[in-house]
Amino acid sequence: MENEVKMTESQESCKCDSKCKSSCKCLSYILMCVLAVAVIVLYVLFFTQGKNNETTDAPVSVEEQLPIAYVNMDSLLVKYELYNKMQEELMSQQERSRATLNQKAKSLQSEMQDFQNKLENRAFLSEERARSEQERLLRKQQELEQLQERYSQELMAKQAHMTDSLFTIIQGTVKEYNTTKNYHFIFSNTGNANILYGNSGYDITNDIVEMLNKK
Repeated sequence: MENEVKMTESQESCKCDSKCKSSCKCLSYILMCVLAVAVIVLYVLFFTQGKNNETTDAPVSVEEQLPIAYVNMDSLLVKYELYNKMQEELMSQQERSRATLNQKAKSLQSEMQDFQNKLENRAFLSEERARSEQERLLRKQQELEQLQERYSQELMAKQAHMTDSLFTIIQGTVKEYNTTKNYHFIFSNTGNANILYGNSGYDITNDIVEMLNKK
């Protein structure tokens, strides 16, 4: 009797196990389907949103165009031939100044090292002679520092003059351009600092660059 009960319990246990396994398989299959659908949805949303973000400015019709325009200064300076020429001259002057300073600094360093060696080897005939040589080297070092300061000021002055000249030329060209366009306002935009967004229909940068490079 006991054996029959055990057999019955064993059979029922096997049935339960098989049911559990079947349920687990169904649940796993459902989860896989849900995940697959979620991945597809995300994929569609991502690429659809990406396409939607790639919008271009709608062209501005003559009837709705406002009497304003803007110039992208970063783009203008990159394309402006005179500005690039001035920049090259400025860089050349800076390189020449640096080369001269480096040469003088190396010469002074060599003299200082020679002085140090003589001092350690007691090569000077007198203390007064050693002091005189030390003072000479200190004056030379001071002169080098003054020369470096002078070069720096000259470079800054030239850059300021270049900036003023360019501004005058660009401003005059914009005024000349506007004699036939009759804009009420023409804005200057540098790195989106002044205009966070502007329809490209109001961008007159290329027109101004063309006029500048013809001068």
